[in-house]
Amino acid sequence: MDRVILHSDCNCFYASVEMLHHPELDGKPLAVGGDPEQRHGIILTANYIAKRAGVKTGEALWQARQACPDLVIVPPRMDLYLRFSELAREIYRDYSDLMEPYGLDECWIDCTQSGQCLGSGPELAAEISSRIKRELGITVSIGVSWNKIFAKFGSDYKKPDAITVIDRDNYRQIVWESSVSDLLLVGRATQRKLYRYGILTIGDLARTDPSLLQDIFGKIGLVLSAFARGEDQTPVAPDRSEIPIKSIGNSTTTPRDLTSEQDVRMVVYMLAESVASRLRRHGFVGDVVEIYVRDKELCGFSRQHKVDMPTNISEEIAAEAMRLFRENYDWRRPIRSLGVRVSHLKLEGYPYQLSLFKEPEWREKQLKADLAVDEIRSRFGFEAVRRGLMHMDTKLSSDDAETHVVHPRGYFERGNKTGV
Repeated sequence: MDRVILHSDCNCFYASVEMLHHPELDGKPLAVGGDPEQRHGIILTANYIAKRAGVKTGEALWQARQACPDLVIVPPRMDLYLRFSELAREIYRDYSDLMEPYGLDECWIDCTQSGQCLGSGPELAAEISSRIKRELGITVSIGVSWNKIFAKFGSDYKKPDAITVIDRDNYRQIVWESSVSDLLLVGRATQRKLYRYGILTIGDLARTDPSLLQDIFGKIGLVLSAFARGEDQTPVAPDRSEIPIKSIGNSTTTPRDLTSEQDVRMVVYMLAESVASRLRRHGFVGDVVEIYVRDKELCGFSRQHKVDMPTNISEEIAAEAMRLFRENYDWRRPIRSLGVRVSHLKLEGYPYQLSLFKEPEWREKQLKADLAVDEIRSRFGFEAVRRGLMHMDTKLSSDDAETHVVHPRGYFERGNKTGV
């Protein structure tokens, strides 16, 4: 018997959540993006009104405004999106304990067993769609199929607020007739290479000799071949079996160029405080600290290092980020933007080896200080308590000059298999 797998994708997720909190903007083009006054210039997502006007994810704000002069741009609020993501997952859990997130706004749900008593795949998809709309006020597009790849294809096939069934009878007409770029893992570079071999559709890919694809792409060629033929056997991971995100980061394009280590230190501590706060809020620690640096000529690099003990302490994150910066930047040019990220996440309470070089009492005091700051800021606002360092340049260390980034786990990070 074939599996019954659903893939639910929240439509224009960030923008949809923002529309709920901005009812005065109903019927208007809205995008979530950066602050042009702080030199943040990228569209993160847009609602369908804006998309129909030509606004595209990833383009500069000035380009989006050229396409849609009436566009309203609001800053991202990652905490809000994380909360709505979890609310959607609570609904999914009512239908299966095999529920695997793919980023914040997407999720696979294996309803093979629950469908025997709750209804068919399309019936469950309709019920989930209705509940998301009624209980959360946003919409989802859901794909239903016998494997994860075609289920995801189905959720992308019709938007917004749609249900698409990809079964053994119709997949050749729906999936195989679509562009090869619509298949998971086929990015622009892969698409260009496939086009050079005359492989234009998913059907072309499915009919191509797998050995030829292996010669062209290596093992991933066999994976793509299996995906195109509907032979992916990857199971849906059990709910909460792994953390659905692999890192939490924060980056900012600064309101002025950074010209000294003091400038960098202010920004790094501001970013580290925000990252650490979000780690604690969601119950995570991580043991890899990474920095990203881009100079005024837009040349950038990133460096990372694994620390001795998993942490969500702002002082430890900032100190490691500054060490990486000092060892890797030569100050040939002023700096335009910085980022700090913590990855290799684990749940708080995860056992680890104590370090001989860090006193447990010192770490406990630092964590208590961070928690006290969290409490004060939650009650009285961010400006209620700040490090003295930040008063060297309050504009430079402003907390509203930031972009929060949550990095989802990739498709193969759970040991997924395709049967090849």
